[in-house]
Amino acid sequence: MIYIHVPFCRSFCTYCDFYSEINCKGRDDAAVVAYVDNICNEIDARRAEIEATLKTNTLYLGGGTPSVLPIDQLKRIVDKLGYGPYEEFTIEVNPEDIVEKGLDYVKGLVNLGVNRISTGVQSLDDNILRWMNRRHDAERARLAYTYLQGVARSIDLIIGVPKMGIDTLKQTLDEVLEWSPEHISAYQLSIEDGSALAGMIERGEVKEASEEECREQYEYLCEKLRAAGYHHYEISNWAKPGYEAKHNSAYWTRQPYAGLGPGAHSLQILADGTQRRSWNSQVLSGWTSDGEILSPKEIREEEIMLNARTDSGPIPESQWFISDEIIAGMI
Repeated sequence: MIYIHVPFCRSFCTYCDFYSEINCKGRDDAAVVAYVDNICNEIDARRAEIEATLKTNTLYLGGGTPSVLPIDQLKRIVDKLGYGPYEEFTIEVNPEDIVEKGLDYVKGLVNLGVNRISTGVQSLDDNILRWMNRRHDAERARLAYTYLQGVARSIDLIIGVPKMGIDTLKQTLDEVLEWSPEHISAYQLSIEDGSALAGMIERGEVKEASEEECREQYEYLCEKLRAAGYHHYEISNWAKPGYEAKHNSAYWTRQPYAGLGPGAHSLQILADGTQRRSWNSQVLSGWTSDGEILSPKEIREEEIMLNARTDSGPIPESQWFISDEIIAGMI
């Protein structure tokens, strides 16, 4: 499976610490072209590694904001890869980009082979969206959703936001369920070092939502989505049966993947069974890769942690082969 990191955003969200660079429409077109040139070069340089991951033939464009890229530049990437049609081809989009570029942009994505679009709605409360420094408002999110045709639709929401009460979440979720998307992801807000939010909390400008507030919101999500027929297959992900994310599910089962672009991570399983984690540097051009060989202990810890996030639950006790030393290191 293949992940491509698109490191461009029109603005930075309050809570985000993913690697990205501000990209102004029109002014920074040359930077987009140069980035795609570099991605194409990386594809050529890592072709053998990429092909070793295609047992799970999925492609995921994340960011940043991949919908900043015009169709012609996305096409260059897809054509250079050449592994389509993909079992699942996901792109993350900002609602404002979809509204601005219109239905023709969505049709262009479908023509490239995209069959799943993940839309960063986050909330349908304008006050919350302004606090998050999102580019869209609730009305633009609604309009953007109407443009999503011919694809599986995934909606991203955030819970545990300071000053976002349960009633606000209920209003958002009730409306999203009326849209009837195939997939919903809901993430609890986390305080990431380097984010604007971390600085606001450190300065005492914002107080984190309490554990009780977060618990109440999460339990409401679980109850409401279960009643609506969604499969709660991972701790932060719900899907209508048959629409579970194939790409992300492969991460949770530790399938090998190739991450391309600045800041992207990869997992290789070599011929001798050795596992190597690698990551690209976070620079807009000329990024390099570094990595490490995972120890048996690290591999097992990841297996337990990731498996525990899914509805298959913790690895059965009969399959535990963990030494006292490993257990002590995990406590």
